[in-house]
Amino acid sequence: MLSAMSTHRLFVALRPPRPVRDMLIAAMHGISGARWQNDEQLHLTLRFIGEVDHHQAEDIAAALGALHAPAIPARISGVDLFERQGRPHMIWAGVEPHEPIAALHRKVDQRLARVGVPPATRAFVPHITLARLNRGSGPVAPFLALQGDLASPAFEFGHVTLYESELGHGGSRYHPVARYPLGENRATSAEAIASTSSHVDAKPSSFP
Repeated sequence: MLSAMSTHRLFVALRPPRPVRDMLIAAMHGISGARWQNDEQLHLTLRFIGEVDHHQAEDIAAALGALHAPAIPARISGVDLFERQGRPHMIWAGVEPHEPIAALHRKVDQRLARVGVPPATRAFVPHITLARLNRGSGPVAPFLALQGDLASPAFEFGHVTLYESELGHGGSRYHPVARYPLGENRATSAEAIASTSSHVDAKPSSFP
């Protein structure tokens, strides 16, 4: 376990169900030099928080426990890319409908503001990262053409998860710290809320 003086690199995300993750993994090919995500890394980031100290990490976990929102019906819809300095930087799968996810993003932002986390400054685009690219990666156009119509059946996001990100040589590893049920799941999944990892040294009572 980490000491009370440790820092934690946190983010809040939605985790797609396994059939959706399997579909995304099956689509991950066709770009040389791409660093494709693995199953553990597939998520939709609602809010990246960054480095916080141990005490604020506990405050964040507790604040999210008061989050009230319905479960989110969703579907995968197409693929696209983000660029950095005019070069392809990241390949991602879109998630629709945007507005219910954006509304949840705003609610998460409001809860975090209560414990001193500065508001998000980037425009929110609901997406699941598929690959990270470097200067030697590519070309990407054949992949975008092939997978442009990528789509999934409808599914549901039933929980919000607070994750800790651990940076390593092989990329980031994501450890779930606490999980918060949405909608009707709130009444039936209390035991899942305090599903803490060893990465936040906290008493169960300090989590919702």
